[in-house]
Amino acid sequence: MFLNHATITADHAAALLEAATEAARAIPPAFPLSATVAVNPFLGQSGEDLPTAAARLARVAGLSLTRPRAEFARLIAAGEISDDDLAAALIASPSVLKPVDLATLKLRVNAPAPAPEMLPTLADLAARRTGIDWPEVIARTIGLWAAGRFDQGQALWTPAPGASAFAAWREWATHDLTPEIAGLKGFCAHVAAAPDTAERAILRAAERLSLTPDAAPTAFHRLLVDLGGWAQHARWLSWQAEQAGGSDGTLIDLLAIRLIWEEALLAHLPELADPFAAVAMAHALPLEPSADLVLDTILQDAAERAYQRGLAARLSGPRAVSQRPALQAAFCIDVRSETFRRALEDVAPDAETLGFAGFFGLPLDHRAKASDQTEAHLPVLLRPALSATSQAGPRDEEDARISARAVRAWGRFRQAAVSSFAFVEAAGPLYGVKLLKSALGHGQAHPDMGTPRLATALEPAQKGQIAATVLRAMGLVAGHARLVLLVGHGANVTNNPHESAYHCGACGGRTGEVSARVLAGLLNDPDTRAALAEHGIALPADTQFVAGLHDTTTDAVTLFAAEAPPSHAADLARAADWLAQAGLRARAERAPRLPGARPEAIAARAANWAETRPEWGLAGCAAFIAAPRSATRGLDLGGRSFLHSYDRALDPDFKVLELILTAPVVVASWISLQYYGSTVAAPLFGGGNKLIHNVTGGIGVVEGNGGRLRPGLPWQAVHDGTRPAHEALRLTVMLDAPTEAISDILARHPGVAQLFDNGWLHLIALEDGRVSARYRPGAGWRPEPL
Repeated sequence: MFLNHATITADHAAALLEAATEAARAIPPAFPLSATVAVNPFLGQSGEDLPTAAARLARVAGLSLTRPRAEFARLIAAGEISDDDLAAALIASPSVLKPVDLATLKLRVNAPAPAPEMLPTLADLAARRTGIDWPEVIARTIGLWAAGRFDQGQALWTPAPGASAFAAWREWATHDLTPEIAGLKGFCAHVAAAPDTAERAILRAAERLSLTPDAAPTAFHRLLVDLGGWAQHARWLSWQAEQAGGSDGTLIDLLAIRLIWEEALLAHLPELADPFAAVAMAHALPLEPSADLVLDTILQDAAERAYQRGLAARLSGPRAVSQRPALQAAFCIDVRSETFRRALEDVAPDAETLGFAGFFGLPLDHRAKASDQTEAHLPVLLRPALSATSQAGPRDEEDARISARAVRAWGRFRQAAVSSFAFVEAAGPLYGVKLLKSALGHGQAHPDMGTPRLATALEPAQKGQIAATVLRAMGLVAGHARLVLLVGHGANVTNNPHESAYHCGACGGRTGEVSARVLAGLLNDPDTRAALAEHGIALPADTQFVAGLHDTTTDAVTLFAAEAPPSHAADLARAADWLAQAGLRARAERAPRLPGARPEAIAARAANWAETRPEWGLAGCAAFIAAPRSATRGLDLGGRSFLHSYDRALDPDFKVLELILTAPVVVASWISLQYYGSTVAAPLFGGGNKLIHNVTGGIGVVEGNGGRLRPGLPWQAVHDGTRPAHEALRLTVMLDAPTEAISDILARHPGVAQLFDNGWLHLIALEDGRVSARYRPGAGWRPEPL
């Protein structure tokens, strides 16, 4: 079973390095705070079903991937999960370990589920033997180094810039006496004697720890999990490199670093060789879910079917719409828009709302006013194809840059190690006034970002092609109103390091303002309108596009109407009034969910720098519906559904459907599964407690004064203090499209099909606004009106 301490053969070496790569692929990326986007924490397990992934995460992290069994028992007792839901989930489970019948299932629900136990690292075994918390010592020393290594402008010094992460750490660790002070004598010499590359270090450690190629994949995964968010940040670095056609070895470097620690502890405590050999044997066993994991997965499926049953009951068919609406407003598909769209249609029955991904189909990178950097305003799955800018003329731009540099320098002075503690005292009473104003919610407003516009030179035909593609995807090819609003969204929060997580995920964790304003300008361009005729789209001469920004924290909508003609002043005034009334209704609906909130105090919460729950973000998200608005108009979906406008009659070749399945659905699944993972597996995939967060390196947060980086959503984003605010359900995708067309698209995109075939998403077909069929993983469609 185990390798002897001799030279590893070439085949063994290749297998071990492949195991390291496999372990690295099992880690999800964590995006930095500047552009936080939701990431599927189970991205590395998408090739496995939920019970198998649960077995893996139990082994490497000691976590369950479903809600507590007692919660399912409560829902069953309350009748929220019916016997029909349980029976359907039981029948759908392919496992031979499932209960034999419904009665047995219900009996076992009331039996306590065994707590998952992760396999120990050598550091865990050493802690039990010595009483020294070696995992915490490792977390703190690696965390201290990593905070400097991966810093993005917060620190004044970075260790060994330009060197690989492994080389930089070796140089650091040979001088760091922390391990030796903790009791690990000779650690610096051990690091100095380590191989000179990460790959050689991994091979040597595998030999000394007697890890076989069978044991290595989950043994390595276990060590990367032990690094917390630092491993996930390194996975993001490789993600970025892969998107650009390159590669990055930082995550492999981190694995080598963690293995060197294991080696050193074994050399210090050789009596741990036999106990760790037993651990290695357990790692070599196949990943097989237990009967309890299968049962919990069936209960999870039953809870999701219960939600689907209630949702399907609301979908009773299309509703009538007006011929030419008084107003059209396209919002992002974000679930927070569902509440506002419904409120707007209530106060303006002749208005029509649409749902579309918040980057509005423009794959932009954008250079902001007074900035030398470009920022991508599009989903992270895509790459920019167009450029936009908000920069002014040369003279104004230089003045703005000088001002921006002064602000950045002042900010760095406040955060610097030498000056930060004395900053307020040195600044004197004037800074005290600033602190008081901020505490009372009267801080400085966000600076003017300028007017975004396309910077890419386009011929009229190119403008027409882009506009036609976007309008067809939105379903806006005919029946245009005099005023069409393109409403992006962003969040108004204060003193919140996770601010970008509340912005638009389709815009790369930024607000939708740039995308909305650039598209409005493009669609109002006379060259564009003239070229649209060649694509069979005739925009009425009196149709004006105006961009807006929905503040999801306060439900206020800002319209960017400075360039609108005087002929539309009355339309804009009426729209502004409708939007204000809709905001009042939306705040009244949202306030009861926010702890201690009142509708009239929502804006104050946004300005409160001590508010840990300014809004719920996308908590509660549970469904994605691509259908004409007539299928969902007037329905209270509780702010839990991504609503994408889609009309099969306008999509004869199903290219728009393919785009929806391969982009918005995947992005929505990432959002849903991040909230799911941050709720059911918070110790690994959650961001921890906001009250003790410290921003580290400008890339993430740690709890307290160091240690592991915390990825994912903070606890306060998914929990109200007494119970979860997010109901952990896998996303239900409903598409108003022919099942044959959906199947054809999935056949061309196996990565997307995998999400459905392995049960990470549910797929249901609609016809004429009603449920018509359910996709069965690996078994095609079954007619199933719910």
